[in-house]
Amino acid sequence: MKTTTVWKKKHEFESRQGDNYIKLDGSKEHGFSPKALLLTGLAGCSGIDVVDILEKMRIKFSHFEIETEATQTEDHPKVFRDILIVYKVKTDKENEDKVRKAIDLSLEKYCGVSAMLRKNSPVNYKLVIE
Repeated sequence: MKTTTVWKKKHEFESRQGDNYIKLDGSKEHGFSPKALLLTGLAGCSGIDVVDILEKMRIKFSHFEIETEATQTEDHPKVFRDILIVYKVKTDKENEDKVRKAIDLSLEKYCGVSAMLRKNSPVNYKLVIE
């Protein structure tokens, strides 16, 4: 895996991976902050896993949304003290246990981003069935 990050101006950078790019901005005015990208990476990694697992389980859903939130330590370097992932899934209530199993498999077995972040801070989740 390789990315290239180029400074544009002030605290703004552009990162590329192949033909894809994202904007980073320390001031958060013109792009993601680096720490927000970590949370976004966690959501994307786990989300892909959960969708794959639910499809293999033949669980139908019409909406899937993931919110991530982290608290940071006070002292520098400010790192994540804890991370909360909120999974919102629109599916039948009877599927709740299977959705929870898919999330558990993602966070504990498949998602490498979760595994890396868990080495430094707890990663917890909440499931909302809509």
